[in-house]
Amino acid sequence: LMDWACTRARQRGYPYWKSFSTGRSDRLGGISHIQYGMTTNGIRQYVLGILEKTGTEERSITKVQTGGPDGDLGGNEILMSHDRTIAIIDGGGVLYDPDGLCREELRRLVSLRLDSSHFDPSRLGPSGFKVTVADRNITLPDGTHVVSGLTFRNTFHLDRRLRADLFLPCGGRPRSINATNWENLLDDKGQPVYRWIVEGANLFITQDARLKLEEKGVILFKDSSTNKGGVTSSSYEVLAGLVLDDASFAELMVVKEDGVVPAFRQRYVAEVIERIRRNARDEFEILWRTRME
Repeated sequence: LMDWACTRARQRGYPYWKSFSTGRSDRLGGISHIQYGMTTNGIRQYVLGILEKTGTEERSITKVQTGGPDGDLGGNEILMSHDRTIAIIDGGGVLYDPDGLCREELRRLVSLRLDSSHFDPSRLGPSGFKVTVADRNITLPDGTHVVSGLTFRNTFHLDRRLRADLFLPCGGRPRSINATNWENLLDDKGQPVYRWIVEGANLFITQDARLKLEEKGVILFKDSSTNKGGVTSSSYEVLAGLVLDDASFAELMVVKEDGVVPAFRQRYVAEVIERIRRNARDEFEILWRTRME
């Protein structure tokens, strides 16, 4: 869609066609959020910041993630992270393994842009399971009977089985956690089932639910701070389109038909990624210091 909009604007003679849409393919001089993980690069700084401040090794933590291997945020999070992911909830269904989902298999799905329903079940541990949205009347290893895979997927982010160090929503419906259900993120003793929440997905948690979780001791960073790496990337993509004329843009920003990437483009994209990371880390530091004071 982004490519079509840009091309259509050029065909109609719009003088600013190069900035009409963002996240375009490199053959149109765009900077793909998916290819470079622009949003995830920002989110990662919050996760890495938490780990640094708490003196925690990433490979030692457990994580629950919404948004799967076929998504922008979810797929790039799988590629960039090194934790033990115990659950993924996405458009295809639910993956769960308390021993940790197979990273090799998850990366395979990312490379093919496939959702969780394509996960090889033989790569699950004895207590793990895969439930697709198309499943009907199946029994899980713990004896739970699932009537509808779709209903199971839609509510699994509140499932009592879920307990991890980090919760990272990278997709899902707005208001999935709200004033009426936030207590599902507490155990039987009223303690939070997650130590940290970094909101990648927009509006996944409502403000009233955030406040309640923070009162319980959860360290939570909200969407408007964490996930604006993609917006930053788009801003610089627009800038390049506005300041370069068509000939210069074609020479400096467009990947050639033979696959040659202009040196200017390589530097430009690298600097955008570095700016996203630096901005995110700076804001993390401010928010962390404010919380600790």
